[in-house]
Amino acid sequence: MFDWYPLYNSIRIALFATVIVFFTGIFCACYVVRLPRWLKGLLDVVLTLPLVLPPTVVGYFLLLLLGNRRPLGLFLARCGVKFVMNWPGGVLAAAVVAFPLMYRTARGAFESFDETLAWSGRTLGLSDLYIFWRIQMPACRQGILAGTVLAFARALGEYGATSMLIGYTPGRTATISTTVYQLWRTNDEAGAFRWVLLNLLISAAVLTAVNLLERRERRGRA
Repeated sequence: MFDWYPLYNSIRIALFATVIVFFTGIFCACYVVRLPRWLKGLLDVVLTLPLVLPPTVVGYFLLLLLGNRRPLGLFLARCGVKFVMNWPGGVLAAAVVAFPLMYRTARGAFESFDETLAWSGRTLGLSDLYIFWRIQMPACRQGILAGTVLAFARALGEYGATSMLIGYTPGRTATISTTVYQLWRTNDEAGAFRWVLLNLLISAAVLTAVNLLERRERRGRA
């Protein structure tokens, strides 16, 4: 009988992680673009670091921070929150790794935004919150959409940090990526290939859906 849990768990982790990085990435990008150049460069290095670090190193740092014997990990465990060897840890690991993709893409979109539109809105008495959600976000939606899709795809395929933090437990923490590795390690190449093919189909479906939305948007503008 085919075990569908890795698919369910991977999609669950990727969706939660995408929601997290969507809001945090947009917030950080919107804040950073308004800073002085030297401070912007410094924060860029810090916020983009997980993109260039090996995922296993990211997972190691998360273990140092949230391990069961670490102060923060012990505190969270007493509050009923456990990340190590538990699927929410996979959400955290995937969000940390995928965050730079959302942040960098959203920052590029905000930097290309025509600020005269915002100033025009302010002269009409519109609030900054209204201008952000009703003027700036629609103008930057292509970049935001691209960052969201990239973040979801990265979170869906995450292995290194996830395996470091939550390991592989069938029916509990198993994801598509960790399942592929375990099946390959046990010489079940046919089973590993099935999961690889399924992951390819999901990724292709997501990218196809995005392309269709972009085409529909272009037709709407024409």
